[in-house]
Amino acid sequence: MNTIALAFRYLWSRPLAALLNLLLLTLGLASITFVLLASEQIDRAFQRDLAGIDLVVGAKGSPMQLILAGVFHIDVPPGNISLAEVEALRRQPQVAQLIPLSLGDSFRGFRIVGTNADYLAHYHLVPAQGSAWTQPLEAVLGADVARDTGMKTGNSFTGSHGLGGGGVGHADHPYRVTGVLAPCGCVADRLILTATESVWAMHEMHAKPGAAHDAADPDARHEVTMALITYKSPMAAVTFPRYVNSSTGMQAAAPAIEVSRLLRMVGVGSEVLRGFGAVLLATAALSVFIALWNAVRERRADLAMLRMLGAPPAKVAALLLCEAWWLALLASILGLAGGHALAALVGAFLEAQRSLPMTGRLWVPAEAWIPAAAAAVATVAALIPAVSAYRVDVAQLLDAR
Repeated sequence: MNTIALAFRYLWSRPLAALLNLLLLTLGLASITFVLLASEQIDRAFQRDLAGIDLVVGAKGSPMQLILAGVFHIDVPPGNISLAEVEALRRQPQVAQLIPLSLGDSFRGFRIVGTNADYLAHYHLVPAQGSAWTQPLEAVLGADVARDTGMKTGNSFTGSHGLGGGGVGHADHPYRVTGVLAPCGCVADRLILTATESVWAMHEMHAKPGAAHDAADPDARHEVTMALITYKSPMAAVTFPRYVNSSTGMQAAAPAIEVSRLLRMVGVGSEVLRGFGAVLLATAALSVFIALWNAVRERRADLAMLRMLGAPPAKVAALLLCEAWWLALLASILGLAGGHALAALVGAFLEAQRSLPMTGRLWVPAEAWIPAAAAAVATVAALIPAVSAYRVDVAQLLDAR
């Protein structure tokens, strides 16, 4: 314990050098911590929101845009598609389930999604209050929507045109809240769900009563934005997307392919940040090495006194190692705290943008390596100075004095 306490005093005897080394180590560890947290949460969000969805079908455009708009609801869709064409896909033998989605309106930045009860069942969504909608112009709120807007069962609201908020309001068609969904940790937490017919009513796309054409073909004038499809067999992944792209006016996007592309793009940024953290750690190791090497030279008199008082060479070397380990301990604490604080800050920004959820309150198993990495960097940096102090004998130290 005397060695540990003395090492701590020696560390802060040069406060500027100690603070610089601590800052470099902390920044490197915080960068790596943030990458671990962000990567883990993005992977979880993708796996959770994409579970059971084999294909997204929508208007011609970017396949990535279809996935981002239809599954994660963080982009605008390329357009609408005919309900008749979508129903024709439902009847294909490869399709086990087809969930239509109708987008276009929002309320206070939260998207209003027209769909059917299959969407609730797919994500295992159950009301924490009230019940699901039973007719048009009734809606259920995701947990985040209810929390941020203060809406509850029985309240009414009017949506606005557009997915970003601030569009023309639909004051003549108010929604009534019939329920609030229990938190699911998925994309539905930040959505307002209603019947597809509600969206048709808002945009006057529903059939007029008494029209003979509409009575003969009720789907003729109806459109949806996209459809989420689940296959009956994995073999459908080979032929069904090609069929949609070549034989219909729609486009098919496979989530597995597009998310892999997205993760590769995101991975470039994470690799850059991870590399930046590694460079900071290497710089910190060099800085710690220089500081401890100079400390050996500056403390020759102190080292001589310790040896004369009976301290063995190993204890003198341990003194320098403990000094480096003090830095590693403090940097680990500050680095982990800084990485979580940065994740919370980014999460708050993403929440304001109604984007992917991220929090700083999550702890991932890989973070256990952060203190180990800090201790390894500090040990490597202190090793040569410690060996140097171990090998110098008392006579040489007294002569130098």
